[in-house]
Amino acid sequence: MDHRVNQSPHQPLQRMFMDVPPRYDMINHIITLGMDFRWRKLAAITCLEGDPYTFLDLGCGTGDLAFTVARMAKSSIEVTGLDYSIPMLQQAREKAEHKGLSHTVKFIHGQADKLPFPDSCFNCVGISFAFRNLTYKNPLQKPHLAEVLRVLKKGGRYIIIETSQPQNAFIRLCFHLYLKVFVAPVGMLISGNRGAYRYLMQSMTDYYSAAEVRGMLLEAGFSKVNFRHLFFGASAIHTAIR
Repeated sequence: MDHRVNQSPHQPLQRMFMDVPPRYDMINHIITLGMDFRWRKLAAITCLEGDPYTFLDLGCGTGDLAFTVARMAKSSIEVTGLDYSIPMLQQAREKAEHKGLSHTVKFIHGQADKLPFPDSCFNCVGISFAFRNLTYKNPLQKPHLAEVLRVLKKGGRYIIIETSQPQNAFIRLCFHLYLKVFVAPVGMLISGNRGAYRYLMQSMTDYYSAAEVRGMLLEAGFSKVNFRHLFFGASAIHTAIR
């Protein structure tokens, strides 16, 4: 559920996630109990509303959102995935070959606060479980949001699927307990990367509510932002309009 996006010296995930665990995708499926498939599909459906013809998967990781959007598009669409992690991009390109999508989806190495694209070039930017890394205790939060606004066309949309905080206190307590006793230990055990999954548990426990993320996006300059909760509020999809 965590992709590496920004290669800043201030980014705590830079070093730990340049070493990609071979079972990265499998770990994500296990710790979300398989719900990441459904959540990503819902995000892709939202991304494709209005039939965009240019789409960027920001912090694409191994490319799952990009592939889902490319497969589900009903009309011609240019799909680009961007990540700072070269090992992740290598896995994404290998998956594209395997899925027969290497001519449909292109992957680019880059940083979220310095996107290598001209102004107003995308109808839609999507980000799947990487937004937290760009905004949780990250000093480059504002530059990243400014860059998304820059590369979006007027009326373009930024679709974010990310973990959130359940509104109900009891459900929130259960969610945090699940992160501590299942997500972190299982991730550490299978990947061997203790730091990465300790960070994952901590950042998910402390992360903003969906309403707070909405406020952040409005403050950054998006004209309209709405969201929907998923799985009792443990996750949320935001739609921010330039």
